[in-house]
Amino acid sequence: MGAVRGVWRWRRNPLRRRTDLIESWVALAAVLLIVLGAPVAGWFSGRAAHGALLRTVALQHRERHLVWVTVDRLVSRTPLDPDPETSSQRDAHRRVLARWTAVNGTAHLGQIAAPRPVEPGERFRIWTDDQGRVMPRPMDVSTAGTHAVLAGLGTTAAVGGLIEGGRRLFVGQLTARRYRRWDLEWERAGQDWGRADAGS
Repeated sequence: MGAVRGVWRWRRNPLRRRTDLIESWVALAAVLLIVLGAPVAGWFSGRAAHGALLRTVALQHRERHLVWVTVDRLVSRTPLDPDPETSSQRDAHRRVLARWTAVNGTAHLGQIAAPRPVEPGERFRIWTDDQGRVMPRPMDVSTAGTHAVLAGLGTTAAVGGLIEGGRRLFVGQLTARRYRRWDLEWERAGQDWGRADAGS
C-alpha cells in the first residue's frame, strides 16, 4: 500500500523528481511481484518437488522390503558417553547380532540396531533391499507432501527475498545517482549561492 500511495503522491507533485517517480514505480512492481509472483513460483516449485518425491516414494516401496530378523546375541559395547539418557548409550544397549533372509533367498548375519530392547531368540522386522542390505524405512506419501510444502514455502521466501534485494540494490544505485546530481548542482552554484547580487 505504501508503494501505491507513493506513486499516487508523486503523480502531480511539483517537487517530484524523475527519480522519485521511478523509485515509486519500482516499489510498486516489487510489491506486485512479491505478492503474486513469489507464491506462483513457490507453487510450481512445490508441485515439481511433490511429483519427484512421489516417484521416490514409489521407487523406495518397490525396492525395500520388510523382513523378519532373529536375534542371535546382544553385542556388548561400552559407549563413550557415560550419560544413560543419550542416544549413543541407548543404541549401544540395542545393538544385536541377528540373522535374516533377504527377498532373493540369501541368508545374512550382521550387527544391527534393534528398535527396542530385545533378548536372544526374539524377532523383529527391518527394511532391506532385494539383496538383503539393511536400508532406512521408505518415505511415505505424507512425508513427501510435507517436504513438498516446505520446498514451496522455501522457494516463495527465496524469490521474495531476491525481489526485495533487487529493489533495494536498484534504489541504492538510484539514491547514489541522485546524490551525485546534487553534488554537481552545488558545484555549479558555486560560492555565490544565495547572495543577492549573484543572480541566483
